[in-house]
Amino acid sequence: MSLEVILEAENLAKMYKRGRSEVVRALEGVNVKMYAAELILLYGPSGSGKSTMLNLLSGLDNPTEGTIKFMGEDISEFSEKKLTTFRRENVGFVFQDWKLIPNLNAYENVEAPMYPSNMPSNELRTEAISTLRELDLLDREHHFPGELSGGEQQRVAIARAIMKKPKIIFADEPTGNLDKTTGNLIMRVLKRVCRQGTTVIVATHNEELKDYADKIIYLDDGKMISQSQ
Repeated sequence: MSLEVILEAENLAKMYKRGRSEVVRALEGVNVKMYAAELILLYGPSGSGKSTMLNLLSGLDNPTEGTIKFMGEDISEFSEKKLTTFRRENVGFVFQDWKLIPNLNAYENVEAPMYPSNMPSNELRTEAISTLRELDLLDREHHFPGELSGGEQQRVAIARAIMKKPKIIFADEPTGNLDKTTGNLIMRVLKRVCRQGTTVIVATHNEELKDYADKIIYLDDGKMISQSQ
């Protein structure tokens, strides 16, 4: 694990209005540093603030209070256009429900986030198939999502995330729809990606995933209860 700080949150908070006067504190008072090539679990029960924190750190949502620094630059001050560029150039996403495009085959799904690209289409295809093979999908590149198992679809989603060589991958309950054996396979893949230099941040309520983490951030009721390494 590197000592380079990739993400730093200071006094991070997110509040929503419910109805006319009720204020919901989805997240408050979070202070944390995340390092290069570190696998971090955001761990806690449903409603603890995990997804909110993931959305804030990835630039999908803006904090009500506090700052988020990416490699020293405060992204919480970015315009929406600049946030879009930040996500495109630095971030990969892996979701619980995979979000693959059903009418594209595996390698086309992996290519999709790269467009528009300066890379020639044949080189892009070669890179996409090579990425799938790194994830042990040797004979699945021409299969459509409906022809793949849940674990295979999730690995295609990971291949799509790492295709652009992001600094950070955000994974929201990536094993939530998978059986235990397949879930462990996915976490081993994410750990391998992490050790190749990408910071991986996983939101989960699954206690069994703790063994894969370099750091665990415990959340409950919108507050960071503790963190361990």
